[in-house]
Amino acid sequence: MIEIERKFLVTSEVFKDEAQKSTRIIQGFLNTDPERTVRIRIKGESAFITVKGIGNASGTSRFEWEKEINIQEAEQLLLLCEKGVIEKIRYEIPLGNHTYEVDEFFGENKGLIIAEIELNDENEIFLKPDWLGEEVTGDQRYYNSQLSKKPYTLW
Repeated sequence: MIEIERKFLVTSEVFKDEAQKSTRIIQGFLNTDPERTVRIRIKGESAFITVKGIGNASGTSRFEWEKEINIQEAEQLLLLCEKGVIEKIRYEIPLGNHTYEVDEFFGENKGLIIAEIELNDENEIFLKPDWLGEEVTGDQRYYNSQLSKKPYTLW
């Protein structure tokens, strides 16, 4: 239940040519306290409730619990969420032994593209594609819970 991931800005849209899958995501937050965020997400034809704990010092690892719920429940829960629903398309790009998840944001976060890679160990070595830019792991401005409160277009 510990999630280990690193986040990077994306420097071009070349990743779209390498994507094997893309999915529309709508998500909101019932709670954005950094010690315990609670997210409601509709991802394609599925829906989830997710609880995330506070990250470690580097921001690479944190507790994560997720449970699938039905879409009607998710739609009702989204109505209870804090202001600032996130809309994005997630692209999945396999590279070596990993899959990058690249999120292209819309709405008030339009123009922001972030790549995430999940790892088995914080020090795990992984391939970096040419379109991968600056690492922003641990920079809370790029957490979806924070983007819902202070959107990218307002920076």
